[in-house]
Amino acid sequence: MNDSGAYGRLAEVYDTLNAELDYVAWADFVEAAFERYIGRRPEIVLDLACGTGRMTYELAARGYDMIGVDGSAEMLGEAMERRVSINNPLYLMQDMRDFELYGSVGAVLCCLDSINYLTEESDVLACFAAVRNYLDPGGLFLFDVSTPYRFEHIFADNAYVLEDEEKGIYCGWQNSFDAESGLCEFLLSVFERNDDNSYDRFDETQCERLYTLDKLRELLAASGLEYIDCLGGFDFAAPADNADRWYIAARRPAE
Repeated sequence: MNDSGAYGRLAEVYDTLNAELDYVAWADFVEAAFERYIGRRPEIVLDLACGTGRMTYELAARGYDMIGVDGSAEMLGEAMERRVSINNPLYLMQDMRDFELYGSVGAVLCCLDSINYLTEESDVLACFAAVRNYLDPGGLFLFDVSTPYRFEHIFADNAYVLEDEEKGIYCGWQNSFDAESGLCEFLLSVFERNDDNSYDRFDETQCERLYTLDKLRELLAASGLEYIDCLGGFDFAAPADNADRWYIAARRPAE
């Protein structure tokens, strides 16, 4: 789920390539975080960098008024195809660094390492400041990032292949991680099978940046948000040294 427009044709196969993600369990965690950190159920929730809208719709189905913001027209196009007749989310095509809403929200989510796609600290600060601007006082900001361990040991300079033989979709990518800059470039090639068993190929390049927890806490504070917690999983346990994802909770201070 990234916002910066990095997803073009990849949006068509994004959900297939991420079929293992359990959005029901993730939404359960989000609702538990609402209770744990702010003690209430927010009425309006923003899904920032919402991608194809799977989290947006999961929470909408649970009765939340959802707003989905993403910078990729292709990803939002996939999200719009999910529209149902009851409690449809409002989707806005905007940059996560300077988005504008019609009013404030009780909580903001930003899932699947979308913050890592902001490769300049100034961009992260701008995003956090926009979140703070539209959060109700006492509102929760819950986001996740890929950890330094993931960049150094899982991304690194490794190559991977994902495939869905039934749908005829294959994706291979080569990582290139620069420890000095903290940037990791992903070169992706996707093959889609046609009815005649020929394949179409398209290529995309993406980039993420490693952020330490200290740096994220510094940027949260600079934007006027209060850091609360860093978790290693949906069980609210502290992250292990080899955790590949951090779930970070912050809030706008009550006024």
